[in-house]
Amino acid sequence: MLSDKIQVAVVGLGVGEQHLAALLTHPKVEIVAVCDLKQEKIFSILNKYNLSHAISKNFQQIVENKNINLVSIASFDDAHFSQVIDCLHYGKHVFVEKPLCQTHAQLKKIYTQWKKNKLGLSSNLVLRKAPLYVWLDNAITSGEIGDVYAIDMDYLYGRVHKITEGWRTNVDDYSVMAGGGIHLIDLMLNFLKEMPSKVQSCSNKIATKNTAFRYHDFHSSIFHFKNNVIARVTANFGCMHHHQHVIRIFGTKGTVIYDDMGPRIHRARTENACAKSLDLQPKPAHKGCLLLDFVNIVLSGNIEKTALAEFDLMSVVIAADRALVFDNHPIEITYVSRETCHVNG
Repeated sequence: MLSDKIQVAVVGLGVGEQHLAALLTHPKVEIVAVCDLKQEKIFSILNKYNLSHAISKNFQQIVENKNINLVSIASFDDAHFSQVIDCLHYGKHVFVEKPLCQTHAQLKKIYTQWKKNKLGLSSNLVLRKAPLYVWLDNAITSGEIGDVYAIDMDYLYGRVHKITEGWRTNVDDYSVMAGGGIHLIDLMLNFLKEMPSKVQSCSNKIATKNTAFRYHDFHSSIFHFKNNVIARVTANFGCMHHHQHVIRIFGTKGTVIYDDMGPRIHRARTENACAKSLDLQPKPAHKGCLLLDFVNIVLSGNIEKTALAEFDLMSVVIAADRALVFDNHPIEITYVSRETCHVNG
């Protein structure tokens, strides 16, 4: 358990600037180093946040610095695996923008490294902190909407220029499910408190054909659970729509829907029954809220549960991508934290 201030480095100052801003609000955190591919970005951030005491370092210098306890990573997706491995190897707690890694082989290597010293490890799945989804999680757990039997969720990206013009065009093996749909898979797992046994997937690349983007822009996966719950999650990056999460949770006592009409709950099947609006925000207060929770977890020393949940989540996400090559045929999901035990459907 850490009793004094925890010394933190931030890697990547694009989205990472929001990590930095959140960390600066925590009384137990001291920012000691920052890193970015662009030197002008580093100097701009140091001046903006009055961090003259912080040191601009390259990544290798950061992981080799024995005084740094925690590294917050906000680099490009294809850099996450090697950076997470290095941080764990050098004894650093790690908070990383999603996804943790890109392949099952990478996830196994991270898990093997993590088991050696069991450091804090988590990703920035901030939707779970949104008031609407906190309420929905509690409503499901308490039985307010009855037994959930189906979940239907769409991640409507609405920012197609970011995949046809931005850094994602240059990333090998980019996945729209791991890059966006992962938020909804995370909610699915939190809501159901159970892991799916099988997944089947299909995809296409119609919206971004003849662009620089090399991968499918639409991905749909159906997850099968042992208790017969079925969940469908799509990552729709080429949609003609603003950025939106569409959620439909079907329970035996109620149906909760969130879309352009706002969040609401249906409690009756009668012809004239009206839904009740839910005055709850579908987004968290800020993108650094989960990072502050992670710092507290590291300070408490109770880190294993959070890390294992991360490995389970990534096992599901990666399986959804792996299933694409099986022509919409369900495959069993292999969980890296328990690969000696087969998950039966």
